[in-house]
Amino acid sequence: MHTTQRQISRALAAGALSVALLSAGSAGAFATGAKPAPSPTMSAKPNPMQSPKQNPQQNPKQSPKPSPSTMPSISVKADKTSVGVGDPVTFTGRTSGLKVGWPLVLQHQVGGKWIPLKATAKVKNGSSYSLTAKLNNPGPEHLRVSAVGKKVYSPTVTVNVS
Repeated sequence: MHTTQRQISRALAAGALSVALLSAGSAGAFATGAKPAPSPTMSAKPNPMQSPKQNPQQNPKQSPKPSPSTMPSISVKADKTSVGVGDPVTFTGRTSGLKVGWPLVLQHQVGGKWIPLKATAKVKNGSSYSLTAKLNNPGPEHLRVSAVGKKVYSPTVTVNVS
């Protein structure tokens, strides 16, 4: 089989076009300050020939911060917004980024500080939870759910106690 002049010209033109497109894309990304996203086909295995100073993923002092989509979160909903003193209120919600079995605690705000109550739960399969608390302080109670040992909190819910 022999290669014709036409085939060689096509191959060279395709190569030149590829280089031009790659160069333009890199120059555009450089000009905008965009950082390349990791490819899903990249290997997560460390290179044994690199020292920790050369590989920031292995150097604990330079650990990357998690992106907002991977940060843990907690949602919450109270089954009642008004209750009598001592009546039970059930709080349910879902978590993201917390392992099954992770402990959660209900907190209420007192004088600007968040104080844990005796209502606890653990993250269930499906990332859900449910906990029940009896509220004994009359007036509006500002409550949230917190992951024990982590700085992860649900949004605040208010229950009026009368």
